[in-house]
Amino acid sequence: MKDIKISEDIIYIGADDKTIDLFESQYIVPNGVSYNSYLIKDDKNVIMDTIDRRKTDEWCENLEKALNGEKPDYLVISHLEPDHAYNIELLANKYPEMKLIGNAKTFSMLPQFFNIDKLEDRMIVVKEGDEICFGKHTLQFFMAPMVHWPEVMVSYEKCDKVLFSADGFGKFGTLDTEEDWDCEARRYYFNIVGKYGIQVQMLLKKVASLDIKIICPLHGPILKENLSHYIEKYDIWSSYKPENDGVFIAYASIHGNTEKVAQKIKEILEEKGAKKVSIADLSRDDMAEAVEDAFRYDKLVLASASYDAGIFTPMNNFLHLLIEKNYQNRKIALIENGSWAPSAGRCMKELVSKMKNIDLCENLVTIKSTMKENNKIELENLADELLK
Repeated sequence: MKDIKISEDIIYIGADDKTIDLFESQYIVPNGVSYNSYLIKDDKNVIMDTIDRRKTDEWCENLEKALNGEKPDYLVISHLEPDHAYNIELLANKYPEMKLIGNAKTFSMLPQFFNIDKLEDRMIVVKEGDEICFGKHTLQFFMAPMVHWPEVMVSYEKCDKVLFSADGFGKFGTLDTEEDWDCEARRYYFNIVGKYGIQVQMLLKKVASLDIKIICPLHGPILKENLSHYIEKYDIWSSYKPENDGVFIAYASIHGNTEKVAQKIKEILEEKGAKKVSIADLSRDDMAEAVEDAFRYDKLVLASASYDAGIFTPMNNFLHLLIEKNYQNRKIALIENGSWAPSAGRCMKELVSKMKNIDLCENLVTIKSTMKENNKIELENLADELLK
């Protein structure tokens, strides 16, 4: 169990998972992930969420140690996703007198996952702004629908000024991972929460007036210092503003010829003074990181081979992901390659047209199999338009 001091009465009872291969069966997590859970010790003992099945035994041991012979009186259910809620039924069966705190949506969904005896007698249904006092500590509840499930809520503990933020402010990586917060928190945000920027903005406005000293998310480190930095990042990300002045080049190449074109425009952009140029091979690099970088920078170059009278599959997948995540407010340049009937440009343009507030460069560079000298001139012109 991690020896993490949150406050005198709030104890960390979560666990690190270093053996997981894919988070949500799709996101690479080279440094694992933490499942965070907390216990508030007071006149009434309050558990803040359970954790994933993968760490049930460790969590139960941590809880027993923290309870120190006492029993829990309440379980607050912030979010019903199984990585946080798997052990609700186990806990409810072990402590039949324990009450469950959630909102109306929580309890409409709960029976889809669990069979809990006499559930109606154990439910405490809270709504926006409601408060429950447990002795020294009082929780105030704020609804956060679609951040990123419809039943999500966050809780503000008024004594120690702690925001239990559910998946908000979460991050990939175990708690003992030493790495920059921004990078893995950004990748986590845009791939998991990113579609729901409007809802995140609404939540940020709700909690803006609270005196928050500590943020306790359900994944990633407990945040105690420089909270304005994390809140500022969430404001930028959820409002779909570019975070940095730079260019992200995403390419999908079959035999390497489109890759050479992508590397060439990277070279040209750097020569022309682009502040930052990042590049990714959509066939081989982490797709979630590519989505992250597309949102990070204010300009995007899409370079794709044509395939089956359309776009090469990795680029097609990438663009659909961006559409799903509400990609917007960026400048985009297109490069296509095709040996006999180039189709990627037309198809990429069609998908880009589904995005909001996109400034699409007029120049479309078409490569016929391999890059020629005239193509280099066209890439120069495209770079000029992109950086204009």
